[in-house]
Parts: sequence; structure tokens; C-alpha cells
Amino acid sequence: MSSRSQRSAYLTEQDDNVNDELEEILESLGQPQKTISPKYFYDKRGSKLFDQICNLPEYYPTRTELAIMKAFAGDMAQRVGRQASLIEFGSGSSLKIRILLQHLAELAAYVPVDISREHLVAAANDIAADFPHVEVLPVAADFTHPFELPSPKIPPVKNVVYFPGSTIGNFSPEGALELLRVMYQEAGEKGGLLIGIDLQKDPEIIERAYNDAAGITAAFNLNVLRRLNNEFGANFDLRAYEHEAIYNENAGRIEMYLVSTKDQQFSLGGRQFQVERGERILTEHSHKYTLEGFAELAARAGFHLEDYWADANKMFAVCYCGRD
Repeated sequence: MSSRSQRSAYLTEQDDNVNDELEEILESLGQPQKTISPKYFYDKRGSKLFDQICNLPEYYPTRTELAIMKAFAGDMAQRVGRQASLIEFGSGSSLKIRILLQHLAELAAYVPVDISREHLVAAANDIAADFPHVEVLPVAADFTHPFELPSPKIPPVKNVVYFPGSTIGNFSPEGALELLRVMYQEAGEKGGLLIGIDLQKDPEIIERAYNDAAGITAAFNLNVLRRLNNEFGANFDLRAYEHEAIYNENAGRIEMYLVSTKDQQFSLGGRQFQVERGERILTEHSHKYTLEGFAELAARAGFHLEDYWADANKMFAVCYCGRD
């Protein structure tokens, strides 16, 4: 008990420019198809709601990926290797990393990176307490852009980026490629990438996962407007938007929207925006991959697929990619 109360992680905070973020949001809302980046889902409340989503019966990705991790974590740890620095992009509550850390006795450092500072610090301190042999160096940053890595006490032999949860699918093909290139840069020479991908399957299974009966996903989606109100001075009427999630078979992705229930307007950053009844703001899309398709995408960023682990029904896969 005493080790848990005394052990804590040292936080590194990267400079974040609120003005740059505001300009990014204004630009995306000014397009014919209004959009809000899914990275703004994850404030403290959004992170907690997503943790609830992960436990929903309809939401298959988390429990499937956890089962894969439990079955093959030893093999994954061999790919990571000894004295590596493990850099987790979008660490959230760090559920999956715990399974992996149990098989990594000689890790140089664990570096969780997340935009949600409070959630990150709480999770990192829990990891530091439960795995006292691991140096935990959390970084509060937007991982979609290059950031400076902290220096572990033990110099790492290599860096391995860990990106669980199929979050790569939330980006457009161009955005996913850009993010993979950031990962390539952070991995460095001899580095690697351990990443989760949601595989293509029956669209009905996918749609149920994003339209849960309890309405948690709807609350999670609407929370992004609450965050823009609270942190960026917007004045969205949360009662005038509804959650919608539909599968786009042509694009091979689920799409999540906030649909305006009336003609209305909102202001943000000194600008006024008109929204018609039925108009949709795109907040997330999640691409579903084939292994061949993901391997081709990763190759464009400089990675090569070396190994993968999947469930028996081929619902989900965890892939290890080496760096050219």
C-alpha cells in the first residue's frame, strides 16, 4: 500500500497553442461538410464516457482486443524487446498496456501520451504504482503532431509506438498516413509500431456498436459541443442536436454525426455559423481495414508489417510493424 501512495509519474507538458486549435476548429466548421476533429472528444468527461463505452455489450472492439492481448501479450513483448521505450499514443485509461507491461520486465520506460491531461496523470500514476520497476514518463500533448520525447534514466535501445483501440481508423486515409509518419519519426531508427486495427465485417455489427441502447455513445458525441462551449467560448445549444451513426459501405467506415434538429446558428471565435434543420456535423469516422490494406498504408509511411495477432472470428487485429 505504501508503494502505491508514494510512487508517481513525472509529467511532461508540451506547448499547446489554443489559438492554433481554435483556427483548426474554425476551418473545419467553415467547410461545406462541417466537421469537428475526434481528438476533441477526450476532455475529462469525454474520456470517462469513452471508458463506459468500452464496457457496453454492443461495443465489440475493446473486449475483442483485450482478449487478443491476453492471449498473445508474450509474443508482442518479444517483438517490443528488451530495454525499449514504449510510447503509447492516446493512452486514455491505459487498460491494455497493463497486460503488456506484465510481460515487459526490462523496459527502459513507458511514455503515455494523451491530450486529456487530468485523465493522463491519474492513469500514469496508477501505472507507476502498480509497476514500480517501470519508469513512467507521461507527456500531455497532441500526438497528431510531432512532440519531444522525455529522456529515460535508462537509455532505450529502441522506441516502440503503441497505438491500441483501432483509433487509426478515426482518421481519413490521408490523415492516417500523416499520423503514421509522425509515429515513424517518434519511433526512430530500429523502432517499431504495435497498433490495433478494426477489421471489415458485417455492417450491422458495426452500426450496433456505435448506437448503443443505453445512449452512452450519444452522450459522448454531444460532449464535444459541450467542450467547445467550455474551452473555446462557443454557444452550441446541446438540446438542438442529435447523435447519428451510419455505416458507409463505399468508404468502408462508420460515420458519426451531430444532426441539427432545427434551423439555428452558433458563434465561435467571433464568427457566426448558420446551421439548417437536418444538417449534419461530422465528428468521427472509423475505417475498417483488411490486413492487406493496412499493410499498404503502413508501407507508405515507411513501416513494414512483420506480424499480427487476431481473434478467431477475424473481428480485430493487433499488428507489429518494423521501421525501414
